[in-house]
Amino acid sequence: MQVPFRSRSESESSPGSYAPFVFATFPIEQTDHVNTSRLPIQKRADRFFMQFSELKLTSSLQQQLTRNQFITPTPVQAAAIPPAMEGKDVLATAETGTGKTLAFLLPAMERLLASAGKHPAVLILTPTRELALQVEKQYAQLAGKSLPRAASLIGGASENNQIRDLQAGARLIVATPGRLEDFLERRLLDLRRIDVLVLDEADRMLDMGFIPAVRRIVAKLPKQRQTLCFSATIDPAVAHLLDEILRNPVRLSFGSTQQASSNVRLLAYEVDPDQKAALIHRVVSEEQGQSLIFVGTKRRTEHVAKRLSKAGVPVAMIHGDRSQSQRNRALEDFQRGKARVLVATDVASRGIHVDNIAQVINYDLPKMTEDFIHRAGRTGRAGNTGIAATFYTPIERRDFLRFERALNRKIERVLIEGASDLDREERGHMVTSAPTLKIANVAPAKQQGKKKNTSSAPPQQRIYLEGERLQRYAN
Repeated sequence: MQVPFRSRSESESSPGSYAPFVFATFPIEQTDHVNTSRLPIQKRADRFFMQFSELKLTSSLQQQLTRNQFITPTPVQAAAIPPAMEGKDVLATAETGTGKTLAFLLPAMERLLASAGKHPAVLILTPTRELALQVEKQYAQLAGKSLPRAASLIGGASENNQIRDLQAGARLIVATPGRLEDFLERRLLDLRRIDVLVLDEADRMLDMGFIPAVRRIVAKLPKQRQTLCFSATIDPAVAHLLDEILRNPVRLSFGSTQQASSNVRLLAYEVDPDQKAALIHRVVSEEQGQSLIFVGTKRRTEHVAKRLSKAGVPVAMIHGDRSQSQRNRALEDFQRGKARVLVATDVASRGIHVDNIAQVINYDLPKMTEDFIHRAGRTGRAGNTGIAATFYTPIERRDFLRFERALNRKIERVLIEGASDLDREERGHMVTSAPTLKIANVAPAKQQGKKKNTSSAPPQQRIYLEGERLQRYAN
């Protein structure tokens, strides 16, 4: 569906000069689950801006934008920033890698610069620690000396440092729901003067089971506030909660949030489970750029990283059992290019913002279509192209076909050349050829409680895999 944008007509009485009558369109996502009667989608073209220099920002913020070479806004930023700066609630969905972070940070920071005080005034909730740190990093990049340091309230990091930042007068807080609730219960933080609430990657945060926590946190906020919600998708299951939190929001939707970016080439490999490790090494070796590998479990994350490291590939890894310092170091090594490969569980699907990732590899098939989209969204960013490859086993073939139907996109199959030459894994050990069946003669077990049979019983035959240790169990 294409929704027209047009300029204000000459009959409108509000002052100011406006652009000539024009039409601008962008694809709007059909969302039956959202109460569209109260979410306006028609916007005027004069609300858009072509360069950041056109925005009425404080001189210090404009200087920081110029210094960091933010010149031309993305479509999401061009459409979302003006209504957000007017104090309106915004609900925006767009593909990953479209600049949503800056779209909510600029209006929030401008509001902080225009107000006085040493109390927290902006609260940004994120689903993961990595995403919170990314937001804090971009805030620090733009804040300069005009705004105090932000407070990142996340698990796995030094609590003392977080308390120190709050006591030093942090006005912007980036938090995960768990650590924030912990601080609230211990009365280390007061949210009664929050002016702006931002839900970053709201669908993922709510989908991860944070709905009760978000409701409790929102209940502690002033009712008169601005709420900005930015995400890649809006799941129908959580749309009703957003309906409670937002007040007459401006509804913006860019592209199809149910499909991977057109900049990303989708590939698929059908591979036996015991050949995945050998295939991942081959696929990574054939790509000169950086690779991000998503693995289903913490244990397999360790396993894949270890295999690649032994093969001489510079690798880092992230999963839930690693400390925050280890996760930070892994992410920094990957961002700086020290690690050519990052192996991670889905915790990283929304917390990694690296523009030059050449390929994303789904070592394990994602559980949901949304997960597939977010993983693929880590490549093909900032106008670049990328590859999203997916491994699936013959048993998972039907599940993979369901992904294709949900995406409404045919995924290119890659024929694995020399598949028979790929090393196979047997009980965690690499073998260079497929296991072969062998037959062994095993004497029958002695029968207890009965007279010894003097007749010679023929030996039993047992089939076993080469390398398997034969064991005989008593009855």
